[in-house]
Amino acid sequence: MFKEGLFKDQIVLVTGGRSGIGYDIAKGFLQYGAVVFIASRKEEPLAEACKQLQEFGECHYVVCDIRNLDDIKNVAEKIRETKGRLDILINNAGGQFPSTADNISVNGWNAVINNNLNGTWYMTQTLANTFFIPQESGIIVNIIANIYRGFPGMAHTGAARAGVDNLTKTLAVEWARKNIRINAIAPGIIKSTGLDQYPPALLQGIADKIPMQRLGETEEVADLTLFLSSPMAGFITGETVYIDGGHRLWGDVFELMQ
Repeated sequence: MFKEGLFKDQIVLVTGGRSGIGYDIAKGFLQYGAVVFIASRKEEPLAEACKQLQEFGECHYVVCDIRNLDDIKNVAEKIRETKGRLDILINNAGGQFPSTADNISVNGWNAVINNNLNGTWYMTQTLANTFFIPQESGIIVNIIANIYRGFPGMAHTGAARAGVDNLTKTLAVEWARKNIRINAIAPGIIKSTGLDQYPPALLQGIADKIPMQRLGETEEVADLTLFLSSPMAGFITGETVYIDGGHRLWGDVFELMQ
């Protein structure tokens, strides 16, 4: 479906780009001609990921904690100094942990909200004000989660991701006349390094609860991200696209822990 050179000369930033879904998103953009910046908190694995990605095209890395506004401003400045503009922002960085609502501590709640909601907002506003709004063009894709029926077992990230879902709709309207498109992707259970933090018992038999009877692949999320970032999706904005094998429509997300 994608033609060679689809993103030629486009400058792309992928947060959380050192592993899992973010890594394959970065790889996909590189394979179709983009220049890609990846950002994450830990420099050593980030640098290693960048080195691996350079096999597919021009890739740079910037250490960034999306909760830290100074870090984000540094990312914007490095992109400006290196390439002079940004065309596409993929907000993929985030994190959470499984817990029933009554067991989430104040610190745990604040950490997840600050990372998944506030961090996405800080990144989006800063990069839009630095690049997209002045140049009157830009594309943003937010990677959220399957929140279609709430998120039992992870109320903190459900609330944060729902906030990003609403933010996506709001900004799509506010920024449409500035030629900025913004959409979200809501992955279901995807086979990636992101599952490593969950207890094996929590994931046991999870594929049986998905209508398609399998977990998703990181490459499938990457392909959808590339589509929404491409001219083929030029009249799509403010949407949240679910990629979950029908999981949102049938079956539990996780067995609730007692």
